[in-house]
Amino acid sequence: MPCFVDTGLLLLLQSAKQSGIIAPYKNMSVSSAMLAALGDAAEMLPASRDHSLMTVLLILVLSLALVLGLVTLLMALHFLRASRLERQRELEQRRVFPRERRFQSAILSVPSRWLAVRSEDPHAVQSALGLLKARRCSWEEGLSAAHEQKLFISPPVDGWILVMGFSLPEPAHDVDKCFHFIVALSRKLGRVQFFSANRAAHHHAWVEADQGRIQRAYAWAGQTLWNQGRMTRAEIDLRLQCCNYGEVPEQIAFAQINSFARNTERVPLLASRWSVDPGSISARTSREAQGIAGELSRSRRS
Repeated sequence: MPCFVDTGLLLLLQSAKQSGIIAPYKNMSVSSAMLAALGDAAEMLPASRDHSLMTVLLILVLSLALVLGLVTLLMALHFLRASRLERQRELEQRRVFPRERRFQSAILSVPSRWLAVRSEDPHAVQSALGLLKARRCSWEEGLSAAHEQKLFISPPVDGWILVMGFSLPEPAHDVDKCFHFIVALSRKLGRVQFFSANRAAHHHAWVEADQGRIQRAYAWAGQTLWNQGRMTRAEIDLRLQCCNYGEVPEQIAFAQINSFARNTERVPLLASRWSVDPGSISARTSREAQGIAGELSRSRRS
């Protein structure tokens, strides 16, 4: 058997030598050429393996670089798209809900609590509130008095009368008292709205009542104090966040916590959709007409 294999190899090498395949070994004998060829092949094998390994490693490195580049590109596109959508929403809101010119005087800044009454008769509002020591005054005088535990009843503005002052009930202190105050006033005056925005604590509230019945109410002061009726179209358009009873900040996603501050800042925008935003009243309007300032009786104070 070995003799047959050696003879076969010799014949194969002789044939290859004659055909020119192993020309480098043409001056050697067949047996010497066979040994030389085997030796060269043995020397080339490790080099071939190293070359293949380097090729595989280069391919892996290039593939990893391409994957990382693709992931980075996708993340950049995602953040750019999110930023563009947020800018579009802001532009849309500015277009749909433009902010009117605000009062320049600090005294005439947006109040922390106010009422909007659908009426053209300030004296009827005065009577319903039972205002004591009432006197006629300008907007500036009235709002200055509102900071001294008094109320200011504005002249009619686009069919609405505003009532502003710190003596209005505060839902965070006693939400039941706030409820009874609004219901009692609505029974006398009809359509009454209440707004509250504590920018320091991010507490906020908005209520609409008609003929003594609450149509919509929401109040937040670290937790939901009051949530009655369905969300109005204005609340939905402004993307106001209203939590259910029993929900507390620890149970709410971190991204939603910022919605409390956003709710507080958008209370005036909601007021402009429901009735009148006090901060949008022009300085000219405030100079042309007078309102009524007075004290709320002790039984009605917060």
